[in-house]
Amino acid sequence: MSTLPLPLDPPAGEPAAGPAPARRAGAAGDPATADDAAPLAERLRPRHLDEVIGQQHLLGPGKPLRTAFDAGRLHSMILWGPPGVGKTTLARLMADAFDAEFMPISAVLGGVKDIREAVELAQRARAAGRRSVVFVDEVHRFNKAQQDAFLPHVESGLFTFVGATTENPSFEVNSALLSRASVHVLQALDDADQARLLQRAEALLAAPPLSEGARRRLIGYADGDARRLLNAYENLVASAAAAGTAPDVLDEAALDNALGEQMRRYDKGGEQFYDTISALHKSVRGSDPDAALYWFVRMLDGGVDPRYVSRRLVRMAVEDIGLADPRALRLALDAAETFERLGSPEGELALAEAVVYLAVAPKSNAVYTAYKAARALVKQDGSRPVPLRLRNAPTRLMKDLDYGRGYRYAHDEAEGFAAGERYWPDDLPDQRFYRPVERGLEIRIAEKLAQLQALNAAAKKG
Repeated sequence: MSTLPLPLDPPAGEPAAGPAPARRAGAAGDPATADDAAPLAERLRPRHLDEVIGQQHLLGPGKPLRTAFDAGRLHSMILWGPPGVGKTTLARLMADAFDAEFMPISAVLGGVKDIREAVELAQRARAAGRRSVVFVDEVHRFNKAQQDAFLPHVESGLFTFVGATTENPSFEVNSALLSRASVHVLQALDDADQARLLQRAEALLAAPPLSEGARRRLIGYADGDARRLLNAYENLVASAAAAGTAPDVLDEAALDNALGEQMRRYDKGGEQFYDTISALHKSVRGSDPDAALYWFVRMLDGGVDPRYVSRRLVRMAVEDIGLADPRALRLALDAAETFERLGSPEGELALAEAVVYLAVAPKSNAVYTAYKAARALVKQDGSRPVPLRLRNAPTRLMKDLDYGRGYRYAHDEAEGFAAGERYWPDDLPDQRFYRPVERGLEIRIAEKLAQLQALNAAAKKG
C-alpha cells in the first residue's frame, strides 16, 4: 500500500536528506511561514520530495517520479488516485523542486478563461527564463474543448501539464491529451501510515493522546483519505478544547461527541466489519433478498465504501451463482460501473438492485468447485506433454515433426462435435471436475453434456 506525503524532521544537527529545493516564501508546510489558522492538512503538507513518505511505486529509487526529479526532467502527467493521497502535494513539490511557476486551476470552478490566464502567465515566466507547471485539479470535470485547449501549449513546451483525477483517465480524459501525458496511479494510505500521520498531527497540535480504540476508529473512518483523517482529528481536538476541561486522553466517547453520525459504527477491517459482509454474502447465497438488503444498508450506514461492496457482489456472482445464471455477473459489473458514474447516493440504488437480483438468482458453485479441483490436480501432478495432435503447427518444421497431425476439426464434424476425440494428455485418465447442478441454466448445460458424453461413448464402441 502507499501513503500520503508526510513531513519528517531530520535528526537534531543533521540536514534533511538530498538537495534543498527552491521554494517561494510562504511555501506550504514551512513551519516558519505556515498560517496557524490554516487547516491541519495544509499545515502538514511536505516542503520537498525528501519529506514525502509513501507512494514508493512512484517515488522509490529508480521509480518513475523519483527518476524524473533526480534527473531534472519535468514531464506532463495525469495523477490518478482517490481523494486525500497527495496529488496536489506532488504537483506543488514538482514546481518547487524545479523552481517553476505553479499555476493551479480547479476544473470544478474554472473554465477557458482560467486556461488563457495560465497561458499568459506561462509566457511571461518563459520570457523571464522560468518554467511553469499548470496543475488542473479534477481534470475530468473539464469538457473536451477545455481539455483540448491545453494541447498546443503542452506540445510547444510552454508549460508542464499536471492533471489530477479521481476517475479513470481512460474514460474521462481526452485521448489526445492522454497521449501527451504519463499516467501515474496513486494509492490510498494504509492503516500503518495513517497512524504515523496521526502521530505527526498529535505532536503539532500538542493535543492529549488518542486512546487505541479512538485511533482505530479514526483510521477506519478515514478509509485511506489523509485529508479526511486530519480534518476529523482536528475537529476532535477542537471539540475537546471547547469543552473547557483538558482530558487526559481523547477516547471513543470524545470521538462520538465530536463527530456523531459521521463516525463509522464499526472499524474498517475489524471483526464486526467482516461479520457484516459475511452476513450479506450468506444472505445472498441463501436466496433471501430482504435480509441481503438489510445487511447491505447496514454496511453503507456503517460507512463502508460502496466500491468495496460492489467488488464483493461481483465475487458472489462468480462464486455462488456462476453458470446457473450467467447474467448475474454482467449485472453485478454493470452495477459497479453505474456506481462509479453516479457516485453516492444515487449509485447505491444500482448496487441494491444487484443485491436483490443475486439473492433471487438460481445458485451454483459448480464452476468454483471445478476450478479448485483442477488447480489441486495440476499442483500435485507432473507437467505432462501435450499430445502431438493437439499442438499448434505454425511452421514447416513443426508440421514435419507431426505437430497437429490427426487433429479433428470439430466444425467439420456432424453437429460440430468430434465424437470420440480425446483432449487430455495421453497418459492421464479422463477427469471430471465440472458437475452442473439441477438449477437454472445449468440444467440445460447438464443435458447438453450428457448428450455429448453419449456420442463419445457410442464413437468409442464403434
